[in-house]
Amino acid sequence: MPTRLSPHFSLEELTASQTAVREGIDNTPDAAARRNLARLAATLEDVRTLLGGVPIIISSGYRSPQLNRRVKGARNSAHMSGLAADFTAPAAGTVLQVARRIAAADIAFDQLIHEYGAWVHLGLAAAESPPRRETLSIFRGTGYLPGLHKAPPA
Repeated sequence: MPTRLSPHFSLEELTASQTAVREGIDNTPDAAARRNLARLAATLEDVRTLLGGVPIIISSGYRSPQLNRRVKGARNSAHMSGLAADFTAPAAGTVLQVARRIAAADIAFDQLIHEYGAWVHLGLAAAESPPRRETLSIFRGTGYLPGLHKAPPA
């Protein structure tokens, strides 16, 4: 039975990793990360509501420090604290359309990143910090660009 963090998101969904399974990496969050994952799930519920209740497909949530190193995540990645998820919501539009809808809404995100035209990264601020509502885009060869943009021509 899944451990529900919210009506539509489970602990198992937000900690699943094929890389961790394949390589025998323990991806179990500690108590603080579990609390953050509950906040993240609540925010993802707000996103789901904003998008008309369509399913959100999580591709990456919590990452243990070892897993984060293995997938070459950022050294200070919010994923390691249970404060970030990468996802798509195909029934709500393109990744860029979804990111723009979130940016225009009253959702308390810290970072919202349109990544490689393939997924949305939603990061939350630590509980004691105000959310920056920073929007970025990144594509192969560009580095991070301020704002939410279409992919540059190849």
